[in-house]
Amino acid sequence: MKYILKIIKAFIPYGLIILFRIYKESKNNISDKSKKELIEIKRWFDDNGDKIHRLNYESLNSDSIVFDLGGYKGDFACNIFSKYMSNIYVFEPVKYFINDLQDRFAKNHKVKIFPFGLGAKNESLLISVNNDSSSIFRNDSNDKENIEILCFQDFLIQNNINNIDLIKINIEGGEYELLEHIIQTDLISSIDNLQIQFHSFIPNANILRENIQKKLSETHHPTYNYDFVWENWKRNIL
Repeated sequence: MKYILKIIKAFIPYGLIILFRIYKESKNNISDKSKKELIEIKRWFDDNGDKIHRLNYESLNSDSIVFDLGGYKGDFACNIFSKYMSNIYVFEPVKYFINDLQDRFAKNHKVKIFPFGLGAKNESLLISVNNDSSSIFRNDSNDKENIEILCFQDFLIQNNINNIDLIKINIEGGEYELLEHIIQTDLISSIDNLQIQFHSFIPNANILRENIQKKLSETHHPTYNYDFVWENWKRNIL
């Protein structure tokens, strides 16, 4: 208990969401895995990662193409547009969030909202809706709805997109299958930067993440890495 109180005290400046996460873990005697994740979260906030790492891309400009997978309420898209005025494609499959996004960017023709997610194949899935933790891999909410997923490769072909300057991926467990698809189709070679949030609640998450990182390292290199918080991979210069 003494260790848990020490952790909670350290995280007080970072808000109620993190404190609630600590509380849930503490009820089951916080595991070594959870301790490591909380340390990484604290390190991220100490380094001001949301404002520095996630938004600083020297190569972005008004001609750049940015994909935002898991648009949620549009804060990332808004911040990137405010800084670079890039062309932003926001993908969000949950109806409630789609409506908010469409209202928010209604007068901005450079921010395009797509009412579906991107994945390895075309499919309809059932999602558990729980704010920014909405996921097809969780069952922690009574609010559920059917969503549409479109094949990543098909979308690029249909929209004549040959290069993506930055893709942000925060899709609550769907990142593993999607990234395998992107790598296997060699679409990885057409993406300059990948900003990824891996999620540890997926079975064998550590092994899956390590395998993907190994494959990513053949074409990209990490510019920052906070385990299961955020990491960025930049394309190697040939």
